[in-house]
Amino acid sequence: MRNSIRIRQATPAAARLTGLAGWSLIVVAVLHIVAFIPLAPWGEWIDGSLRSGDADPDSVAVFWALPGGIAIPAVLTGLLMIRFGRQGQRVPLAFGIALIAWVAVCVWLIGPSGFMAVLVTGGLLIAAASTDRRKGEVPVDTGTRGRVSGAA
Repeated sequence: MRNSIRIRQATPAAARLTGLAGWSLIVVAVLHIVAFIPLAPWGEWIDGSLRSGDADPDSVAVFWALPGGIAIPAVLTGLLMIRFGRQGQRVPLAFGIALIAWVAVCVWLIGPSGFMAVLVTGGLLIAAASTDRRKGEVPVDTGTRGRVSGAA
Protein backbone atom coordinates (compact mmCIF):
# COMPACT_ATOMS: atom_id res chain seq x y z
CA MET A 1 0.00 0.00 0.00
CA ARG A 2 1.37 3.38 -0.98
CA ASN A 3 1.18 6.27 1.44
CA SER A 4 0.21 9.61 0.00
CA ILE A 5 0.33 12.97 1.67
CA ARG A 6 -1.20 16.12 0.31
CA ILE A 7 1.10 19.03 -0.37
CA ARG A 8 -0.40 22.29 -1.45
CA GLN A 9 1.03 23.49 -4.73
CA ALA A 10 1.58 27.21 -5.14
CA THR A 11 0.82 29.19 -8.25
CA PRO A 12 3.76 29.40 -10.68
CA ALA A 13 4.22 33.10 -9.81
CA ALA A 14 4.33 32.35 -6.08
CA ALA A 15 6.83 29.53 -6.66
CA ARG A 16 9.06 31.87 -8.71
CA LEU A 17 8.90 34.55 -6.01
CA THR A 18 9.84 31.94 -3.40
CA GLY A 19 12.88 30.95 -5.45
CA LEU A 20 13.86 34.60 -5.86
CA ALA A 21 13.51 35.09 -2.11
CA GLY A 22 15.89 32.18 -1.59
CA TRP A 23 18.45 33.66 -3.95
CA SER A 24 18.14 37.07 -2.29
CA LEU A 25 18.81 35.54 1.13
CA ILE A 26 21.86 33.71 -0.22
CA VAL A 27 23.21 36.96 -1.70
CA VAL A 28 22.75 38.75 1.65
CA ALA A 29 24.51 35.89 3.50
CA VAL A 30 27.43 35.80 1.06
CA LEU A 31 27.85 39.58 1.28
CA HIS A 32 27.83 39.24 5.07
CA ILE A 33 30.57 36.61 4.91
CA VAL A 34 32.64 38.67 2.45
CA ALA A 35 32.37 41.74 4.69
CA PHE A 36 33.51 39.98 7.85
CA ILE A 37 35.97 37.33 6.66
CA PRO A 38 38.95 39.75 6.46
CA LEU A 39 38.43 40.54 10.17
CA ALA A 40 38.53 36.92 11.34
CA PRO A 41 41.54 35.89 13.43
CA TRP A 42 41.39 32.26 12.26
CA GLY A 43 44.82 31.45 13.68
CA GLU A 44 43.86 32.57 17.18
CA TRP A 45 40.59 30.65 17.00
CA ILE A 46 42.32 27.47 15.82
CA ASP A 47 44.87 27.87 18.60
CA GLY A 48 41.99 27.79 21.09
CA SER A 49 41.54 31.40 22.19
CA LEU A 50 37.75 31.07 22.07
CA ARG A 51 37.71 27.83 24.09
CA SER A 52 40.19 29.09 26.67
CA GLY A 53 38.43 32.44 27.14
CA ASP A 54 41.55 34.35 26.09
CA ALA A 55 39.92 35.90 23.02
CA ASP A 56 39.39 39.65 23.08
CA PRO A 57 35.82 40.99 22.70
CA ASP A 58 36.40 41.97 19.05
CA SER A 59 37.49 38.42 18.22
CA VAL A 60 34.40 37.01 19.92
CA ALA A 61 32.16 39.48 18.05
CA VAL A 62 33.68 38.45 14.71
CA PHE A 63 33.18 34.78 15.63
CA TRP A 64 29.47 35.44 16.15
CA ALA A 65 29.38 37.34 12.85
CA LEU A 66 30.97 34.48 10.88
CA PRO A 67 31.08 30.78 11.83
CA GLY A 68 28.90 31.18 14.91
CA GLY A 69 26.43 33.54 13.28
CA ILE A 70 23.46 33.53 10.96
CA ALA A 71 25.26 33.52 7.58
CA ILE A 72 25.60 29.76 7.07
CA PRO A 73 22.04 28.99 8.28
CA ALA A 74 20.84 31.80 5.97
CA VAL A 75 22.52 30.14 2.98
CA LEU A 76 20.93 26.82 3.91
CA THR A 77 17.52 28.45 4.37
CA GLY A 78 17.91 30.20 1.01
CA LEU A 79 18.69 26.87 -0.64
CA LEU A 80 15.60 25.36 0.96
CA MET A 81 13.45 28.23 -0.36
CA ILE A 82 14.90 27.69 -3.84
CA ARG A 83 14.02 24.01 -3.59
CA PHE A 84 10.47 24.84 -2.52
CA GLY A 85 10.13 27.18 -5.48
CA ARG A 86 11.44 24.56 -7.91
CA GLN A 87 8.96 22.06 -6.51
CA GLY A 88 6.12 24.52 -7.12
CA GLN A 89 5.68 25.41 -3.45
CA ARG A 90 6.17 28.44 -1.23
CA VAL A 91 6.94 29.00 2.42
CA PRO A 92 4.13 30.17 4.71
CA LEU A 93 3.24 33.87 4.94
CA ALA A 94 4.32 33.87 8.58
CA PHE A 95 7.90 33.19 7.52
CA GLY A 96 8.09 36.44 5.53
CA ILE A 97 6.39 38.38 8.31
CA ALA A 98 8.78 36.95 10.90
CA LEU A 99 11.81 37.91 8.78
CA ILE A 100 10.58 41.48 8.45
CA ALA A 101 9.82 41.68 12.19
CA TRP A 102 13.32 40.37 13.00
CA VAL A 103 14.90 42.94 10.68
CA ALA A 104 12.81 45.71 12.23
CA VAL A 105 13.99 44.81 15.73
CA CYS A 106 17.63 44.56 14.62
CA VAL A 107 17.50 47.91 12.80
CA TRP A 108 15.82 49.48 15.82
CA LEU A 109 18.65 48.16 18.03
CA ILE A 110 21.65 49.06 15.86
CA GLY A 111 20.32 51.49 13.25
CA PRO A 112 20.37 51.15 9.47
CA SER A 113 22.70 48.37 8.37
CA GLY A 114 22.98 45.33 6.16
CA PHE A 115 20.01 43.85 8.01
CA MET A 116 17.82 46.00 5.79
CA ALA A 117 18.75 43.86 2.76
CA VAL A 118 16.74 41.00 4.29
CA LEU A 119 13.64 43.17 3.80
CA VAL A 120 13.86 42.15 0.13
CA THR A 121 13.63 38.47 1.09
CA GLY A 122 10.73 39.07 3.46
CA GLY A 123 8.96 41.20 0.88
CA LEU A 124 9.33 38.53 -1.80
CA LEU A 125 7.92 35.89 0.54
CA ILE A 126 4.95 38.09 1.40
CA ALA A 127 4.42 38.80 -2.31
CA ALA A 128 4.52 35.06 -3.01
CA ALA A 129 1.86 34.43 -0.38
CA SER A 130 -0.34 37.26 -1.64
CA THR A 131 -0.15 36.14 -5.28
CA ASP A 132 -0.91 32.55 -4.36
CA ARG A 133 -4.69 32.51 -4.52
CA ARG A 134 -5.27 28.89 -5.52
CA LYS A 135 -6.99 26.65 -3.01
CA GLY A 136 -6.40 23.24 -4.65
CA GLU A 137 -4.01 20.59 -3.45
CA VAL A 138 -2.01 18.08 -5.46
CA PRO A 139 -1.38 14.62 -3.97
CA VAL A 140 2.23 13.65 -3.54
CA ASP A 141 3.20 10.00 -3.51
CA THR A 142 5.69 9.49 -0.68
CA GLY A 143 6.96 6.39 -2.47
CA THR A 144 8.47 8.66 -5.16
CA ARG A 145 10.70 10.59 -2.74
CA GLY A 146 8.39 13.58 -2.54
CA ARG A 147 8.00 14.19 -6.28
CA VAL A 148 4.56 15.28 -7.40
CA SER A 149 2.52 12.37 -8.74
CA GLY A 150 2.83 12.18 -12.49
CA ALA A 151 6.03 14.26 -12.55
CA ALA A 152 9.19 12.85 -14.07
